[in-house]
Amino acid sequence: MTTSDPLLPLRWLEPPGGPAIELLDQTRLPAEETFLTCTDVPQLVDAIARLTVRGAPLLGVAGAYGVALAAARGDDVPAAAAAISTARPTAVNLRWGTDLALRAWRAAAGHDGPVPGPKAGAQAALAQARAIADQDAAASAAMAAHGLGLVPTGARILTHCNTGALVSAGEGTAFAVILAAHRAGRLARLWVDETRPLLQGARLTAWEARRAGIPHTLLADSAAAGLMASGQVDLVLTGADRIAADGSVANKVGTYGLAVLARRHGVPFVVVAPMSTVDPRTPDGPSIEVEFRADEEVSCLAGQAVAPAGTSVWNPAFDVTPAALITAIVTERGLVQPVTPGNLRDLGGSTDSVAGPQSASYVER
Repeated sequence: MTTSDPLLPLRWLEPPGGPAIELLDQTRLPAEETFLTCTDVPQLVDAIARLTVRGAPLLGVAGAYGVALAAARGDDVPAAAAAISTARPTAVNLRWGTDLALRAWRAAAGHDGPVPGPKAGAQAALAQARAIADQDAAASAAMAAHGLGLVPTGARILTHCNTGALVSAGEGTAFAVILAAHRAGRLARLWVDETRPLLQGARLTAWEARRAGIPHTLLADSAAAGLMASGQVDLVLTGADRIAADGSVANKVGTYGLAVLARRHGVPFVVVAPMSTVDPRTPDGPSIEVEFRADEEVSCLAGQAVAPAGTSVWNPAFDVTPAALITAIVTERGLVQPVTPGNLRDLGGSTDSVAGPQSASYVER
């Protein structure tokens, strides 16, 4: 199945249906395409925590729209922003997008206190959220263009978790590069890790690949080692939820293992993420806060227990890959290669403000 229908994982609803945020419920895919409407911030925070909406770039967009929603409702905007930004601790884009919208609201409202500001504050927060979404879509296209140069003809690409339009206001991060390679006739096969324990690869990436008509094959995470050993992988492409100042990358648990395997088998390991995922305030990999999630995500599958009651569970949602194992980081501003703190800094520019799409400032390095 191939479809050109755009994926809209997040929409802002204007009155009379709003103000509200409509989310494609990613927990129900691929069985159902169901939408959830968040009419207040507690509903949005719950949706973020439950992974109804997920993926680093889209969480930045969701955080900004959440501030706009609080402002439109006349809620305590700083308190709402604090609740949103801490809903998931590892993905730095969530805090980034929330902070930018809060800053816009404060500037327009003319004060820093919790008392709701005038209508101008709500309008400024909404404009900032829309600008962040526009920038993310532009960044997605730029990353696809930069990353395509790393994909050989006839490539067999292995990916982990989900990095397509479900995580972005555009076509995604790593998956955007995969789509570009498919359209350019360079992609022979996409290998899709199931991505335990929540199966984002099996449920979401395979679903997106099928929609795009990409030839793909699903495999168990534990099969990746044998697949690489058999010489059937030419490139590993993943996304990122946070990139520390030293180039270390936090991504869905299982990513670090793939990086080790790729190094052992001489396969390039490439991370694709926008500059908003780079966090200069986090100096290195060990400083990244890794989110731990409920035991039931591991001890149960599709609501059915798969482990004896009372079994102890260790369930980190992410792991950290050191820069030394990463061949290149693809951003909207070009490539970081080799991945060093200096090269990451040299890519330059601030992500502390957004004025809309900034494609004119993209520089390929």
